[in-house]
Amino acid sequence: MLNNKKVYSLNYGGKEVTVETGRFAKQADGSVLVSCNGTQVLVTVCSATEVKDGQDFFPLLVEYTEKFYAAGKFVGGFLKREGRPATSETLNARLIDRPLRPLFPNGYMFDTVVSCTVLSYGEEGDAEVLAGLGASAALTISDIPFNGPIGTCKVGRIAGEFVLNPTHSQWAESDLEIAVAASSDAILMVEGEANIVPEKDVLEAIYFGHDHIKEYVKLLNTMREEIGKPKREFISSAANETMMAKMRSDFASHARKSISTIDKMERQKVTKSIEAEVKAAMAASPESFGLTENDSFGKEAYKAVDELLYEMMRADILDEEKRIAGRGMAEVREIETEANILANVHGSSLFTRGETQVMAAVTIGGKVGEKMEDSIRGTTFEKFYLHYNFPPYSVGEARGVRGVGRRELGHGNLAERAVKAVMPSQEDFAYTTRVVCEVMESNGSSSMGSVCSASMALMDAGVPVKAPVAGIAMGLITDGDRFKVLTDILGDEDHLGDMDFKVAGTAEGITAIQMDIKITGLTREIVEKSIEQAKEGRLHILGEMAKTISSKRAEFKDGVPRIVTTNIAVDKIGALIGPGGKNIKKLQEDFDVMVEITEEGLVKVLGSDTEVLNNCVASIDLQINGPEVGSVYQAKVVTIKEYGAFVDIIPGVSGLVHISELADDRVKDVNEYLSEGDTVAVKVIEVDRMGRLKLSAKAVKPVEKKA
Repeated sequence: MLNNKKVYSLNYGGKEVTVETGRFAKQADGSVLVSCNGTQVLVTVCSATEVKDGQDFFPLLVEYTEKFYAAGKFVGGFLKREGRPATSETLNARLIDRPLRPLFPNGYMFDTVVSCTVLSYGEEGDAEVLAGLGASAALTISDIPFNGPIGTCKVGRIAGEFVLNPTHSQWAESDLEIAVAASSDAILMVEGEANIVPEKDVLEAIYFGHDHIKEYVKLLNTMREEIGKPKREFISSAANETMMAKMRSDFASHARKSISTIDKMERQKVTKSIEAEVKAAMAASPESFGLTENDSFGKEAYKAVDELLYEMMRADILDEEKRIAGRGMAEVREIETEANILANVHGSSLFTRGETQVMAAVTIGGKVGEKMEDSIRGTTFEKFYLHYNFPPYSVGEARGVRGVGRRELGHGNLAERAVKAVMPSQEDFAYTTRVVCEVMESNGSSSMGSVCSASMALMDAGVPVKAPVAGIAMGLITDGDRFKVLTDILGDEDHLGDMDFKVAGTAEGITAIQMDIKITGLTREIVEKSIEQAKEGRLHILGEMAKTISSKRAEFKDGVPRIVTTNIAVDKIGALIGPGGKNIKKLQEDFDVMVEITEEGLVKVLGSDTEVLNNCVASIDLQINGPEVGSVYQAKVVTIKEYGAFVDIIPGVSGLVHISELADDRVKDVNEYLSEGDTVAVKVIEVDRMGRLKLSAKAVKPVEKKA
């Protein structure tokens, strides 16, 4: 049958969402078209039926693509064709990936691709949410092993009321944006930002989203029962029990030595030496490990040692509350902070927490520094943005940098969202601000280290942030019955644990949150315990940061560009610019500044000398509004006539000082009192109906005759 279309619908937070299958992409293992208010997203899933030789990890790829035709737009640039994913597309692909990954069976190593394509876009339907909903639906009805279904949503709060999946225009009114993914009984993923919102309110937002997700999960269960394919069988690549029994009996003491080593690099060396010993033992007697001579002993040794460390570290924590390096469950590693570490940078800092170290650098400027992003939602210009770099040397790896990866984009976005909430408004701080976070060392949550370092560098630069911001990463170890929440997790505790829960904020509330798990879901009790323990850790870190810097420096450093602003009427913008830009160009040349004008009439004058900037703003005010009668100015003599002198009170604004207004004495020859180029104080005594200025020097101070 060419078309076996089947449509399911749900009222999802007040909007009708439809999930259609059987019409598009029928050769994929699973395919759905998810629609809401004019937005339509096609989601397909395909998984290989054979595992690549030596495959030792789950190769899941999630792609999210926004087609410009979906919004009736042409692609910008020269090629006029969609190319590599934009940052926003990559970030949303990660958002879809993270809750799906832990729901595939342990040992499933088959190449799997989830492809989400926005075919139609309307501002009333959130394509990113629909893509997440579709990914779960396509996997649920496919034959691919998947422990779902799950649902996704975004939660906003407008005028004190929670709103599910707000429209594009509504987000500007919301004081939080929280994305949630969950199954019917547990939370799988949380990510978002908030405008310094208390923990209690953020938890309510998460639970609000989860309650709605439960209804979507019911719909997918119905779909699975009616049209779902039987799940395919597969051979698991998980470590076999024969191997693990051998590891426990012969290598437990070796693993204990690794877990007891405090220094990260030394611990890695110990672990590598254990892997080498295990590999040799496997080669000598493969059958005792449940292997054959055809197996890759190197990869099997890595898998076996990793599994043994996983078991031992988790048992230490659950049974004895014993962490690597002997830290307490809620203990934060030692912190060192510095500010103003780079000589010619506008603002800089260095934040070190244990073996994680991040340097931040701030650049301040004008409109030329704005970040432009072109998408199906339109073109935006960002006046604040943060970039995160994770060079290989930060973890002791000998390899070159090959561009910015998905992980770096995700970590940078989280840090940016955490700091954005405390940035001043454009009315209070008219600059464009860029923060770059360079990870110098990494052993646990460099993204949260970036939040701390960025906050300090912004204050060092003199940016009037609303409050300092800090971030911390929480971990989890659970066996299903018991659980322990870990504060400030190490890289190994992240790798061998069940959760990475990052929370950033000020002393008053949360500004950003991100939670990823490796199990099939978290109870509300675990989420509440984690967020409470994270607050304690965050407050401790803020206290350590305050020992170095706790508020903005009083003045910018030398060389940092200054901006002075003024407002003009919108209908005066053309007059300030002048024909062909002649007037604004002359202002920039005369004062050696940059002048920027917004559509609303906000004029920004950018330069390094505050006095020059103020003079330029005064000149603009005079050009637009004209001088007031009674005002006094320092004027420059431009031309001398027999009846007086023409002077410029500012470039482009001239007037006449009549011969009778020079001195108290009777003046016969103006040249006996003034020369071209002289500066003289003048007072505006009249502005006639033609706008001509009549000026007086003697009303301020009579000009004396030259000797």
